[in-house]
Amino acid sequence: MIDLAVHVRDHLALAASALAVALLVGVPLGAAIAGGNRLRGPALGAVYVARVVPSLAVLAIMLPLVGIGFVPSVVALTLLAIPPIVLNTDIGLRGVPEAVRDAARGLGMDRRQVRNRVDWPLALPVVFSGIRTAAVEVVASATLAAFIGGGGLGEYIVNGLAENDTPQLLEGAIAVGVLALATQWLLTGVERRLAARAA
Repeated sequence: MIDLAVHVRDHLALAASALAVALLVGVPLGAAIAGGNRLRGPALGAVYVARVVPSLAVLAIMLPLVGIGFVPSVVALTLLAIPPIVLNTDIGLRGVPEAVRDAARGLGMDRRQVRNRVDWPLALPVVFSGIRTAAVEVVASATLAAFIGGGGLGEYIVNGLAENDTPQLLEGAIAVGVLALATQWLLTGVERRLAARAA
């Protein structure tokens, strides 16, 4: 039980670190894409391409570049988490009705005030939906980090496969499934509250 708790802790630390870095990169990048015109198409194209790259392929690509261990695993998982955050940030900000912005300008708000008081509050539920998607994907994909020495619950699965130990394999798989479902459930609740507040 103690060993399982340690692996859960390591798994959550890995996923949380990757998600935090992805937020710091993805939200500003999505906002920049939403506010641009000329480079928006190519930028979104690159994000969509990154979106469909399999998790294991990203880990394999990172292996010769940054080696093995916790930090390379965080880098790889961050690359997986960025696309949904960028896409939903772009969609959320561009989905704010122009009439609402015009009304805010009519009240005397400048561009910065419109962005902070109108655009972001209305876009937040959509942006958070991307964060939820990224979080669930990272929690699930962090299992693969065990293949490059990232630790976490994936070690149970890797060791179970190597040793033909079905109970150990199932222990890891079930634990990851429970974590992913719990993440989905918790963040869906937050998303609903944000949507109700923005309505």
